[in-house]
Amino acid sequence: MEAEIKKYEQAIQNHPIFSGVSAAEFGALMEQCRLKNYKQSQNVWYAGSPRNGLLLMLEGVTEVYVAINGQSSSHEVLEVLEAGDVVGFSSLADFLGEPAPFDHPYTVEVQAVEESVCLHIPYSVMEARWHQEEVRDYMLRQVSVRLRDIYASLAEQVHLAHQWGESDPFIQRVQDVMNTPVVTVSENTPVREVAAKMVDHHASSVVVEDTDQNIVGIITEKDLVQRVLSSGTGSDVTASAVMTSHPYLIQTQSYYYEAMSRFLLNGVKHLPVVTPENENRVVGMVTLSDLLRKRNRGRFEILQQIETTTGDTLPEMKHAIYDVLAHLISDRIPTLHLLEIITKLYDRLVRRCVEMAETEVVTKHGPPPVRYAFFLMGSGGRAEQFMLTDQDHFLVFEDPESDEDREKAESYFRALGHEIVYWLERAGYKRCDGNMMASEGAWRGSTSQWGDRLRTWGLRATNQNILLGHNFLAFRFLYGDQSVRDTFVETVHTQLESSTIFLYRAAEQEKNAPIPMLDHPVRAIFRLKKEGIDIKKHALFPFHHSLQILAAKHGIFGGTPLEKIDSLQEISVIDEAFADDLRFAYEVALKIRVEQSWSRYERGEGSTSEIKFSQIKSRDKEELMQAMKIFRTLQSQAVSAFGLRT
Repeated sequence: MEAEIKKYEQAIQNHPIFSGVSAAEFGALMEQCRLKNYKQSQNVWYAGSPRNGLLLMLEGVTEVYVAINGQSSSHEVLEVLEAGDVVGFSSLADFLGEPAPFDHPYTVEVQAVEESVCLHIPYSVMEARWHQEEVRDYMLRQVSVRLRDIYASLAEQVHLAHQWGESDPFIQRVQDVMNTPVVTVSENTPVREVAAKMVDHHASSVVVEDTDQNIVGIITEKDLVQRVLSSGTGSDVTASAVMTSHPYLIQTQSYYYEAMSRFLLNGVKHLPVVTPENENRVVGMVTLSDLLRKRNRGRFEILQQIETTTGDTLPEMKHAIYDVLAHLISDRIPTLHLLEIITKLYDRLVRRCVEMAETEVVTKHGPPPVRYAFFLMGSGGRAEQFMLTDQDHFLVFEDPESDEDREKAESYFRALGHEIVYWLERAGYKRCDGNMMASEGAWRGSTSQWGDRLRTWGLRATNQNILLGHNFLAFRFLYGDQSVRDTFVETVHTQLESSTIFLYRAAEQEKNAPIPMLDHPVRAIFRLKKEGIDIKKHALFPFHHSLQILAAKHGIFGGTPLEKIDSLQEISVIDEAFADDLRFAYEVALKIRVEQSWSRYERGEGSTSEIKFSQIKSRDKEELMQAMKIFRTLQSQAVSAFGLRT
C-alpha cells in the first residue's frame, strides 16, 4: 500500500465500495489504486480523456461540467462533488462491456474547484468487488440519482434553449418588458393577506416595502409553498417572516440580456425593477417567463441558419450577420456589448466552416491521426471583428509518436488547413495578405514544432518577428481539443519565459513609438495641427501591444483584451481604477472605429482606419483625447516593466 494512502485509509475503508473487506484484501486492492492530486482549476478529466476506472474524492471539491463550444472558460456545471463522492459513473457502460454507439462518448469534463485529492480505482478493482451485492446496490443507487438529476437539468436547459436561444440580440431594455404597476405589501402584512392579494392581481410575486416605500424583500409563490404550506407555518405570520430579503434587482435601462443573465446565473425567476436615480424604489417587475414570452424570434433565426448552413448557403451568412450589426448600431447598443453579440455569431460561422472542412478531410483521409486545436488571432482573436476582414488563424496538433506518424499528421493537417481556408473564403473571409493562415506551414504544427518556432522568434527578435508575435499573442482557442489547447498555452508560457529578449525588444519598440497626444480642441481650432488619426495604428494597436506585453510578462496568454485586463487586475498588476479606465478607453476607440467604418460601408466607400476629426462629434473627440492619455499610461507601464524609461 502506498504510504500516502495511509492518511486516507479510514475514509477509503468506510466507503461502500470497500466496506467489509479484510485487511489483506484491502491491501491487495490498494496496490492497484493510485492517489492523484489536483491543483485548483486543474482539469481532472477532459471531454475526450479515456475512462479506465473511477475516481473517489478524498479531499477538496470538483465540478462536472460541459464546456460550451469546447471552451472551459464558458461552461455549464452539471454537478459539484465533494469528499466521498465518486467521479466516472458515465463510463460504467464501458466497464460492463456495453459497446459505444458513437466515436466520442465522453462529453463532460471534470475540474478541481480547489486543491483536491482523488483515489483512482481501476476497473480491475471494480471487477474484484462487483460480486458484492452491497457494492452493486450502492452503484445502482448513485447512478439512479445522477440520472434523475441530469435529466431534470437537461429538460430545463432544452426548454430554455428552444424558447430563448443562446445568443439573444439584447436589443430591448428592461423597461420595455417589465410589468406595472407593482403589487406591494408592507412588512407587517399577514401572509394570508399576501396570498389573497397575489390571487386578486394574478401575480406570481409581491414586493415587500418598509414605511418609506423602499423595497426590503420579495415573496414569490414558491416562498409561500416552501415557507408556509410545507413547513406548517401559521397564516398569521407576517410578510417579513417569509420574504426573501435583499432580492436581486435590475435597472430600467439595463438590456434584455442583462436581465436574462441575472435570472440564469442567480437561479431566480423574478426581478424587481428600479431606476438608476433611486435603487430603493421599485417601479416594475420582470419575470423569466416575461422575457421568454416577449422575445423577438426573428433575431434568433440566424443562429439556426449558421448551424445548418451548407456550401450553397454559406455566402449568405455574411449578409445575415451584417443585418444584425446594422440593427445593433441603429439601436445604439454599447460597443462592447455589440461586439460580444457579433463575435458569438462570427465564432459560430467560423466553427461551422471548420466543421465542414473537417468533414471533407475525414471523408478523404479518415479521422484525425492525433488531437488538434484551432485558434483565431488578430481581430478575430481579440473578439473585436465587426465586419469580415482577412483570415488570421493557426492549427496546433499533438506530437505524433514516430517519424512515420509525424509525416501522416503533417500531411493530414496540411489538407485540413487548406480546407479551412477554402470554406472561410466561401463565407466571405478574404485570404490573409501575409499568409498567416493554417494552410501555411509556418502557421500549423505539432506542440513541439510550435515550441521551436517560438524559440526562434525569441532568439531572433527582429522587427518582423515581433510584428508576427503581436498578431500571434492575440490568439483565442475556438475549436478542437481542450487538452491540446492547455498544452499549447503552457508551451507558449515556457518559451516566452525563457526568451525575455523578445518581450524586451517588443517593449523597446513601444518606447520608441509613443502614442501621440491629441491637441486640445480650442488650440486645434486655430492651429489645426492634427486633422485626423489612424485609430488602429495610433490607438488600438499600441493599446493591444502594450497590454499583451504586460500580460505576457506576468504569464497571461491568449484571450480577449478585456480578459487580459481582468487577469492583470486580479493579480494586482493594475488596480481597479486603472482597469476601469482601460475598459472605458478601449470602448471609446472601438465605438469610433465601428461607427466610422460602418458609415463608410453604407456609403460604398473603401475600408480605412483613418478618422477625420471633422467627421466625429465634439464629445467623441474629447473622449478620444482622454482615451489616448489612458492608452499612453498603459504603454508607459508596459515599457517600465522591462526597466525602460519613456
